[in-house]
Amino acid sequence: MARTPLTRDEVLSVAGDLVKQHGPEALSMRKLAAELGTAVTSIYWHVGNRESLLDALVQRTVADLGTIRPRGSGPQERVVSIARTLRRQLRAHPHLVAMVHERGLTEHMFLPVQQALVHEAHAAKLRGADAAEAVRAVLFQVVGHVLVERNRERAPVQRPGEEELWAGAKAVAAEDDRALARALAAPVDSERLFDTSVHALVKSLLGPAT
Repeated sequence: MARTPLTRDEVLSVAGDLVKQHGPEALSMRKLAAELGTAVTSIYWHVGNRESLLDALVQRTVADLGTIRPRGSGPQERVVSIARTLRRQLRAHPHLVAMVHERGLTEHMFLPVQQALVHEAHAAKLRGADAAEAVRAVLFQVVGHVLVERNRERAPVQRPGEEELWAGAKAVAAEDDRALARALAAPVDSERLFDTSVHALVKSLLGPAT
């Protein structure tokens, strides 16, 4: 059965999957051609050389990350939804996001998110420096949280482990707050922690929910 004609979108999709799985350094034209079941010359015809391919992937990532549709009945709920979506997108495309940063397009990548946050800040009656501070605080919270998550996931197993590190605190806190010592020794629930911190931040920035 004859293969359907190769398209530029197909090349970029498969290249994006390879980068997502193995990082940009593992992306070669030969490997991409093998994944697509085509000749290297065919890939060159659709996207140019490897640098042009990487540039196209960056532009596609910027466009994909810019698609955020806030949800919720008020500014607080919508800002939280923006934060959750951005975190999910950043975590889903770490290597592609790193490529965007390396090519100096980070601010461009975050521009649609900033615009969405500005809209919600205005809806919450914030203006000027107060609105700018709210937008940046949310962005820094999301990006910082993702960076910490990534570092924890990539770090080698700690020795001693968390339970051993908190052994002294357990002994000291045992009479006052056993649940605290036990919780601090347990693995971190990043999802729950993110929601807790974002809700607290947004509430403090935008005021009580209406």
